[in-house]
Amino acid sequence: MRFSDLLSVEVRTESGERLGRVHDLRAELTSRRLKVNGLCVGNLGLLERLGVTAPESGGRFHVHDVVPWSAVIRADRRGIVVRDGTKPT
Repeated sequence: MRFSDLLSVEVRTESGERLGRVHDLRAELTSRRLKVNGLCVGNLGLLERLGVTAPESGGRFHVHDVVPWSAVIRADRRGIVVRDGTKPT
């Protein structure tokens, strides 16, 4: 699966609560691959994609709307489903 497959896809909990759309990913570069560890969603996720919350941007905003990848149950082009009780942090 590619990042472009997840971009703008809606994120919902198992019970259908809408958490927002994917605007960016949080990932860690390992020795062999890129390991996704979070989804930036909602309005704050969009700001992060635009670089407003990036430390190097010099901006005063340091807020996040990240859903942990460990909470993802299913991810495809139709949508992303996460465990009930998952909230962006």
